[in-house]
Amino acid sequence: MDVSIIIVNYNTCKMTSECIDSVIQKTVDVSFEIILVDNASTDGSKEFFEKDSRVRYIYNDRNLGFGQANNIGINFAVGRNILFLNSDTLLVNNAVKIMSDYLDRNVSVGAVGGNLYTVNMDPIHSYRRWGPVFYELDILCMRKISKLVFHKDGEHNFTKRDIQVSFITGADLMIKKKVLDEVGAFDSRFFMYCEDLELCYRVRKAHYKVMSVPCAKIIHMEGASFSESKHIKRLSMNYSGLKLYGRIHHGEIYVGIIRLIWGAIVYSRIIYYSVINSPKREFWKMVKDI
Repeated sequence: MDVSIIIVNYNTCKMTSECIDSVIQKTVDVSFEIILVDNASTDGSKEFFEKDSRVRYIYNDRNLGFGQANNIGINFAVGRNILFLNSDTLLVNNAVKIMSDYLDRNVSVGAVGGNLYTVNMDPIHSYRRWGPVFYELDILCMRKISKLVFHKDGEHNFTKRDIQVSFITGADLMIKKKVLDEVGAFDSRFFMYCEDLELCYRVRKAHYKVMSVPCAKIIHMEGASFSESKHIKRLSMNYSGLKLYGRIHHGEIYVGIIRLIWGAIVYSRIIYYSVINSPKREFWKMVKDI
């Protein structure tokens, strides 16, 4: 088996089914299996996917979060390469084979990801060139630093060449199974957000490269219809994940720096949007309290 594709579902039956459809339609000339791990969905997913012969369906009796659910999938995987694919994605091309072939050809590479797009094929966040602290400083400066250093390639690969990055977003992260055996799977302390950052850090620490492969193209619909309250919740979970990552790998001084930069980001946005009299000011006032 070339690739084990692991998809985690939580009350997204229709979206997950469409994701699986795209995998079946677009993936050719590579052997693969689809492992669907369900985090106790109550939207009819269990009844629907239990009958789906295209997948190996695993139902959890509670919501274990993104990382732990994927880890359960790994236990059943027989593929040489493991693709963690979000349920809110659609393959644009034969991305599974493109990424798998790239891993097979490059001994020094441990993990890869493709380019992500909106449903309108607008480029969106696919990776990060920097880890926390440097990245947060860049956000504080309205992304001016990364634009100066990387031009427009800071989070999406506009070039036609492969780029070494800090980490790939977990929406389409493919890792060699032997690398996972060496560095370990997702850290179960992360419920959602920043588990991809933390895993890619361990991959790089083991002296493997993490690469963006732009010819692999995937639509990612994350946040397309999120309400303001859900955006705030996402920011809160991401902030908590950043602090947990810092505490695990770099210590409390690092966590303190993240807190300082985060506070500077929030208050600078409040001041900026107050000056230009933008309604976004109220959003950042709510963010301040997370």
